[in-house]
Amino acid sequence: MLSLLSLSLLSGLDAAPAAAQVPAPLSPKPGQILISGTVPDEASKAAMLARLRELYGADRVVDQIAIGNVSLPPNWSAYVQKLINPNLKLISKGQLKVDGNNVSLRGEVANEAQRQQVASDIATSLNPTYTVNNGLRVGAAEQNLLDATLAKRIIEFDSGKTTLTPSGKAILDEMAAALHKVGDKKVEVIGHTDNVGLRESNLALSQARAEAVRQYLTERGIGAAMIAVSGQGPDRPVADNASADGRAHNRRIEFRIAQ
Repeated sequence: MLSLLSLSLLSGLDAAPAAAQVPAPLSPKPGQILISGTVPDEASKAAMLARLRELYGADRVVDQIAIGNVSLPPNWSAYVQKLINPNLKLISKGQLKVDGNNVSLRGEVANEAQRQQVASDIATSLNPTYTVNNGLRVGAAEQNLLDATLAKRIIEFDSGKTTLTPSGKAILDEMAAALHKVGDKKVEVIGHTDNVGLRESNLALSQARAEAVRQYLTERGIGAAMIAVSGQGPDRPVADNASADGRAHNRRIEFRIAQ
């Protein structure tokens, strides 16, 4: 579960802080996204805020962007827009810092594959004049325990429904045993779908399936307060939706230790 991702957008070039229009200071809370720095105009600021609010929800974005006299590389704002993508939601306790042509990432991800995936996707979104410093780290042992228990298996439901199949229940019985071992750590159950059908319907289905998983786990002795749920719909595929096998892999439940 994303705890705090701070996006610092810095020009590093001819900044004039005294003339900048700076919003009143606000302190982000756990689960909120702080975006700060200086951009040259309202259009750039509005575009970035709109993208972040679409990705995380308007109530989670804390605006600390200033408008000031800064000089930026060509198409800088457009490149930053590309960086604000669903893969950022894989990062917890993190920061994405864009200082001119320098991009740095910090924070925790669930495994090494995610660490490499996020950095690679960011690098391919930029032109060769940008440098990317990947400071992401793999999370704690509790996350590794959950990953090993799930073992890349798919928790299955009846088609188009929230009813768990017998095989899905069997996997969740194992997950319940693992969750008993993580102590007082909170866990986020995240539902995902393929891209067949309307995005809004898939978001609702993924949310409902995550809630069904939480209900099943509470019946196995896991405290409801320990589990948060969210539905990402088709926004974070792990395979190509062009094939039946790929779509099956995308219809999944993910377990992440809350940071």
